[in-house]
Amino acid sequence: MTKSLAKPVAIAADQVHHGKIGDRIFYWLTLAMALSVVILIALIGWELFVNSRLTREKFGLHFFVSSEWNPVEEQYGAWPFIYGTLVSSSLGLLIAVPLSIATALYLTEIAPRWVAAPLGLTVELLAAVPSVILGLWGIFVMVPFLRDHPFKWLHSAFGFLPLFKGPVYGVSMLAGGIIVAIMIVPIITSIAREVFSTVPNSQREAAYALGATRWEVIRLAVMGHSRRGLFGAAILGLGRALGETMAITMVIGNRPEIATSLFAPGYTLASVIANEFAEATTDMYLHALFEVGLALLGVTIVVNATAQLLLKSMAGPLTRH
Repeated sequence: MTKSLAKPVAIAADQVHHGKIGDRIFYWLTLAMALSVVILIALIGWELFVNSRLTREKFGLHFFVSSEWNPVEEQYGAWPFIYGTLVSSSLGLLIAVPLSIATALYLTEIAPRWVAAPLGLTVELLAAVPSVILGLWGIFVMVPFLRDHPFKWLHSAFGFLPLFKGPVYGVSMLAGGIIVAIMIVPIITSIAREVFSTVPNSQREAAYALGATRWEVIRLAVMGHSRRGLFGAAILGLGRALGETMAITMVIGNRPEIATSLFAPGYTLASVIANEFAEATTDMYLHALFEVGLALLGVTIVVNATAQLLLKSMAGPLTRH
């Protein structure tokens, strides 16, 4: 009897031992994968830092606040590109967030199922369109239309404002912001739909039971519950907007100048790298482009880190709400 009991106990102990080994292997394997992401970002930053040595030694921090970009005289400053990146991304976010949230609300709260399914698929397919294809469409279709109609109207109606002064070329900071908005709408819409779908139906039913209209249900029960998730969706869209290259390169004008008018051409950090890397014939020129890449990495990290801090600061009030 004792021997018959001892054998199952030994087998169980052996299984527990092997289970602990498996857990440890799984733990260290997942830890290594998580650390590999951090290491990869650190290596990218290190390579950009090392390969920008010449401009760092010559210009120092003045490189990030200088507006002069003259490869002939080897004078370099990244401020026009930082400015163009922030302005075009902000414009894209300003246009895309309301459009994406409205689209997601329609698909999840208002549209019948036979409409929501194909329309939602169409919106998601927009994310699969290559950036260069959107850029070609932008330069040959969107820019001429904007120049001849909306931009002309904005210039005639609001030309007294600094934002809409100056000649209307078509290719401009505003056109860049619009093409960026088109590219990030599918991302924000997809995440917003998932966020809205997590709202418990009991909240909607409770609001209707209290006599709320559909708009009040959406505003109080759905939007009130989803604010933090929507903020996170906007941040993911911003991350895509900051690094967008080909589409915005084709429509923004690629002029390294700072202008208050949205009709003026601009430049972004990603665009100057894509446009001028093959033309970098001197070491100083090449190192300047590497430092532009370092600036792009820094801007992306700072913006996303700031957004994460804001997201965490919102967690308390939303939880209490």
